[in-house]
Amino acid sequence: MRHLALDVIHEEHQALAAMLRSLPMLLAQARREQVLPDFGVLRAMLFYVDEFPERLHHTKESELLFPKLRERVPALGPVIDRLDRDHEQGEHAIRELEHGLLAFEVMGEPRRAEFEAAVDRYVRFYLEHMAIEETELLPAAQHALSAADWADLDRAFAENRDPLTGHEPADEYRPLFSKIVMQAPAPIGLGTAH
Repeated sequence: MRHLALDVIHEEHQALAAMLRSLPMLLAQARREQVLPDFGVLRAMLFYVDEFPERLHHTKESELLFPKLRERVPALGPVIDRLDRDHEQGEHAIRELEHGLLAFEVMGEPRRAEFEAAVDRYVRFYLEHMAIEETELLPAAQHALSAADWADLDRAFAENRDPLTGHEPADEYRPLFSKIVMQAPAPIGLGTAH
């Protein structure tokens, strides 16, 4: 049986994975061309990660999905603990990345390698986190949660309106998504490679 919450989580994971994979691609392209990257697009992309996955997606997983799974599948406790720790560290990690981007933008070339390495670490961390959710947690949820659990989760996740999953952005986010879509190269946007 299909559940809206699972569809939303999968779609948000795919959108986030594409965004994350685009970050090192943009940096590598700028390095190859021996130019500075488009800091405005990078800032917009990091802001998206902070604003949508960190604050909306993770909150619902930690506050709604994880407790239900912990109750129904106690053996998943250590995995859920790790994922919760990841969520707790996520906000700090994105702040560090945003700071590193600012340092690179303001200080220039001497901060490039440090920022690129931080992006690589963050992307690996986040992709691994999502892979654990996709391979260990969500299949268990599909089998262990009740119809009432799914009704609660479906209602909550239906409220998520991430524009990168095909939803119309709220007015306040239009400039952000316009910038990302029009200036970032594929797979995220329509911008062209330099």
